[in-house]
Order: sequence, then structure tokens, then C-alpha cells
Amino acid sequence: MRVMVVHNRRRSGAPSGENRVVDRERAALTSLGHEVIPFERNSDEIERFSLPKKTALPAKVVWNNEVYRDLRRTLRKEQPDLVHVHNTFPLLSPAVLYACRSAAVPVVTTLHNKRLICAGGNFFRAGVVCHDCIDGPATQAVVHGCYNRSRVATAPVMLATSAHRRAWRTMVSAYILLSESQRHLLSAVGLEPDRVFVRHNLIPRRWPVSRARDTSVVYVGRLDEPKGLPILMAGWDSYLSQHPQTELRLIIAGGGVLEAEVSAWAATRRSVDMIGYADEAQCTELMARARAVLLPSACEETFGLAAVEAMAVGTPPVAAAHGAFVELITHGSDGMLFAPGDVPALTAAIADIGGHPERYQAYGATARETYCKRFDPDRNIEQLLDIYRYAMKNPVFKA
Repeated sequence: MRVMVVHNRRRSGAPSGENRVVDRERAALTSLGHEVIPFERNSDEIERFSLPKKTALPAKVVWNNEVYRDLRRTLRKEQPDLVHVHNTFPLLSPAVLYACRSAAVPVVTTLHNKRLICAGGNFFRAGVVCHDCIDGPATQAVVHGCYNRSRVATAPVMLATSAHRRAWRTMVSAYILLSESQRHLLSAVGLEPDRVFVRHNLIPRRWPVSRARDTSVVYVGRLDEPKGLPILMAGWDSYLSQHPQTELRLIIAGGGVLEAEVSAWAATRRSVDMIGYADEAQCTELMARARAVLLPSACEETFGLAAVEAMAVGTPPVAAAHGAFVELITHGSDGMLFAPGDVPALTAAIADIGGHPERYQAYGATARETYCKRFDPDRNIEQLLDIYRYAMKNPVFKA
């Protein structure tokens, strides 16, 4: 099978689950003998744009004619069996859908976030979960500056979604959503139900790097408010005030808009290690040695890679009980769930980790079993291939 993968890579300055997923799927398909043809743009390029080019970027979020022409040429040259579209924001734009229609190539898309309804992509505004745009007018996203807290930046995002909503509904042969939670929240988009498939992200097999567990708990991911960093810091401080002699250590790995704030906070707490960006191998080792992995997300996660990555190395995830986490984690069996945004609840969860290491060792063993049963990568990639076959057999437009 010849598959063209269309993806706008996220900035390298902040960890991106989307980039990792795209790379993992590409490697898995290639290892099975399929030919994968990348068609990519990289958001890191924006920093090198000239001032006129940066000024023109908002319009290209809505429609990038250069990408449209380039993709049409590439499709004619490569003749793929189908195109798998991942992220199109901000440099590719929905123009990629029209280029595929012009070439009569079936499209499969993975919706990694909720941007088809929410300009911010995560149903999160002013520190809390927000579903206003599910039923209300999309223009309110501009009023609130939901993307980058800027009305000017939000306007082209909202316009791109509104102008091309029909294209997303009619030019895609198969949609991949990452959880039932996401499918429920995006039901208002009006995607054809028979073409919607729930498929979890691919998590490769990872044997524990070390069987020796230390006294760490780990946070791995983007350092921002939706991921719950303010909640994590407040919960850790509360725990320390109640257990000043604790042996637990908090390790934070990642980057993002709150990096300076988190670093300054960590520097004044001897029980916290802030290590900055860590590559995939380093993150795996951190998780494999930890007693638990903390996922305090204030937003409703579409999937939550770190939860299943922790399970893959036999470490239990301890997560906020909303979004996809309630589907991925069985409370009191292969991990723990706590009330979202509830600092006392997180404090109690950390105290439980500190006070009952044997309990979390048992959760970790079950977490590994859960990974093997529910997230087996061979079955996962076969499911992807089945979706590809469906799209080729049931295209929304004919050659």
C-alpha cells in the first residue's frame, strides 16, 4: 500500500504527542512493507519567516494556495492509494482536502484535538473546561480570544473552521477519533457516523528499563495550564506541608509556556527535580523507575499518551477523572483517578502513593497487563490498515 501522510509538525519547543504518533505510525507501516510518502510542513519554520510572510500567515490558516498546488503536484507524481491527514494547522490549511478531492484520492484523517469545534482545540478557557462552542455561535471564540488568548489570532482559526466545515464533513472517507469521549464531544460536527472509527494512539512495546523502582513520581509532558501544571504544583506543596519528611520526589520533564514559572518553583523545593525536555528514551526510563506517573490535566484529554506509555512499562498512571482517562484507566486496578482540578484530591492521591508503595507495585503489574490486552501495537496497526481498506473501498468521491 502507498500511503501519503500529510502533517503540520508541532513546534519543537514544546512536547508534541501528535508528532510522536505520526512518526510511530509511519515506522510501523514501513516495517510491514508499506510505502509511506511524507508531505509535511513544520511550525518551527514560522520563526524564520520574513515580516511580510508572517503578516500573511493568518490568511493562509484559512487557505494556503501554495500548499494546494504543491500537494496536487505531489499527488500526481506519487499516485498514492490514499492520503492520511493529521494536523493541518497552521501552515497546511484545509486546502489539503480540496487537493485530494481534485486528485480523487481517498482521505483518512486522524482528529488529534477538538479544533473542528473549539478554536483552542481543547475545550478549555479561563482555567476551566468550556463547552460553549458546542451549542453556541463560533464567533464567541473570537470574543474570548480562545486561541493564544488573542482575538486577532483566534479570528482566522475560527474562520478556517467555519468556512471549511462542509469540506471536513464531505471530503473525508474515514475519520479516526482517539476515544469515545472525543467522539461524544465532536458529535455536533455532524460527521457521518458510519465513517467514524475510534482507534487509540499507537504505543510501541516497551520493556521496563529497570525493575528497580525508586521513590519518584513523574510528570512528563507539556508545561501549560490545560495540562494541569498549576494544580500539580499546588497539590505537591499541599502534600509537602502534610508530609514534610516524605521520601517521595517529583520529577518534571517537558517544556512549554510555563517552563520558567515551573523551573522557578522547582528550584525552591528540594523534593522536586525539573529536568526540562527529555527525549523518548529518557521519558521511558523515568517512567519505568517511578512509583507512579501523574497526569493532572485540567482539560479533557482527547487521549493522553503518557497514561498508556506508563502502563507499557508497568507503572500506574494517576490521572484526573475526565476526558479519555476514565476510558483508559480502571480506578483501583491499573491506576488511580482523582477529581479534576481538585487540589485536595490530588494531595490525597500523592499521599496514597507515598504511604502504600506495595499497592502501586500491584497496580503497575496490572497496568502492564492492561497494556498488553487493550493496547497491543500489532492489533493497533492492523486496525489502522482496516480503516485504510475501508476508505479505499468506500471513497466519498470517485476517480
